[in-house]
Amino acid sequence: MSLRIYNTLTRQISDFTPLEPGQVRMYVCGMTVYDLCHLGHARSMVAFDVVQRWLRASGYRVTYVRNITDIDDKIIKRALENGETIRALTDRMIDALHQDADALGIERPQHEPRATDYVPQMLSMIGTLERKGLAYRAPGGDVNYAVRKFPGYGKLSGKSLDELNAGERVAVETGKHDPLDFVLWKSAKPEEPADCKWDSAFGSGRPGWHIECSAMSCELLGERFDIHGGGADLQFPHHENEIAQSQGALGEGSFAQVWMHNGFINVDNEKMSKSLGNFFTIRDVLKAFDAETVRFFVVRSHYRSPLNYSDVHLQDAKGALRRLYTALQTVAPVPVSIDWQQGWAARFKAAMDEDFGTPEAVAVLFELASEVNRSRSAELAGLLKALGGTLGLLQAEPTQFLQSGAGLDEAAIQAQIQARAEAKAAKNFAEADRIRNDLLAQGIVLKDSPTGTTWEAKA
Repeated sequence: MSLRIYNTLTRQISDFTPLEPGQVRMYVCGMTVYDLCHLGHARSMVAFDVVQRWLRASGYRVTYVRNITDIDDKIIKRALENGETIRALTDRMIDALHQDADALGIERPQHEPRATDYVPQMLSMIGTLERKGLAYRAPGGDVNYAVRKFPGYGKLSGKSLDELNAGERVAVETGKHDPLDFVLWKSAKPEEPADCKWDSAFGSGRPGWHIECSAMSCELLGERFDIHGGGADLQFPHHENEIAQSQGALGEGSFAQVWMHNGFINVDNEKMSKSLGNFFTIRDVLKAFDAETVRFFVVRSHYRSPLNYSDVHLQDAKGALRRLYTALQTVAPVPVSIDWQQGWAARFKAAMDEDFGTPEAVAVLFELASEVNRSRSAELAGLLKALGGTLGLLQAEPTQFLQSGAGLDEAAIQAQIQARAEAKAAKNFAEADRIRNDLLAQGIVLKDSPTGTTWEAKA
């Protein structure tokens, strides 16, 4: 079975054929770096990390680009509030982004372009759009895109111009020919700091939000590339506008062939947002749960489906992940080379090849773990670890994972285990039970076996 992907543009799952055999070029919209990353960012980063991992596991060479928006109204506002330069703010937030992403096991993309490094490319594209009559200069100095002059506008969202309304990030401003027109170049304002202004043929100013992704993706991946990804909230207007800009400048058939969008993070079945007060940063969550549990929580849900966040769901994910690690602790895995034609691996591959079906793939992992527990096969344990690795899971040392989060240090626990052993040897079973129960109350679970007593942190 070949890889099939749901294409938002065509609204169907189709066989995936890269433009260049054996090579996949993928662009994913990244973060606007004015604040710490939140769970919605984690959802997108993990989802497309799994995509690029599976593409590589399938034998493709992958060029993965994930941009950074480092100039934006929110960035300017936050820098002024903090009394720091825009560069100081964005550098600090990029460092924090990398720390959070690294904790979640997200592999760095090959290219992570900053918008401010590609302003000349943006200006060149804006100039082309103006020459083609698709962009116009507004009285206030902005340069806007005329959406009604682009025949294909609305094809990604599946709506006509008359059906579309100005989206959340499309301001209805004086000087626009149509409310849906969007800014390509924002005229500088006197009160704005000097580090957010560039000289250009259109006057001093800065790029609009949408133009950066068109310019950077085409610069780094070419005028045609395979996959463009991002959150569902970007489908309109951001990605719709990217298509209009890129195809308007470069011609029909240019730009991305497959569009992928991950679902929202919901909190108690409502979309997570700062305005609703149900907003969680990655760091908030990592204070209560280990990073691999958070990654597993995201991975076991299909990337296109809504993902409902709660402590109960995270706790359930933690318990489920521990069951997989317990199998690897029980039977030490040996290194294996995955044969994708055989048994468990073939079923796992079939799930992943159907639009990156991680829920079904994770189900295979649990079935395989049960077989490891039954058969005590080191080879099957190795396969479990190897398959988990294609999702960025199960690579920690099992005992270390199972003991993580313990409230006592190793020496204190071992001292209690020894005291319990001495109590049992003296047939003081009441004292032995007291020690066990006391440890359990502190989140330490003792596990007796013919080879001795081990422990793990309570799930």
